[in-house]
Amino acid sequence: MSDFAALTPQPLPDPDTQDFWDSLGKGELGICRCQECSLWMHPPLERCRACAGAVAIESVSGAGTVVSFIVVRQPTVPGRLPPYVVATVELQEQRGLHLVAVLHAEPDAVHVGDRVQAEVVPLPGGDFRVPEFRPAP
Repeated sequence: MSDFAALTPQPLPDPDTQDFWDSLGKGELGICRCQECSLWMHPPLERCRACAGAVAIESVSGAGTVVSFIVVRQPTVPGRLPPYVVATVELQEQRGLHLVAVLHAEPDAVHVGDRVQAEVVPLPGGDFRVPEFRPAP
């Protein structure tokens, strides 16, 4: 591992997020879902915000639409060289279900409404895996 990769910040899972990180560790994108009313929630919560029902992590397709994005042009995160795109993506499973992650695309080619697909990739500098997006084929 390079010294540069060792600087990449690593997640600190807590009881609410541990299952999310565990699903990513298995190469799956899992999102918190209420077992009572079926509401998807991200970030994960201990109980459903709508009905207080029990929740569990369930796999999602990773397909979505860009609803907002920024182009990072100044170095802000150790281990990540600019320019790069960070997008808010609405996952197809539910209106309003958003996930924020790096989008691997040329900054000038990204537009709100673009279809994207998540993939689970290793996070440099540790043992975690994270979701990142690419333009959908």
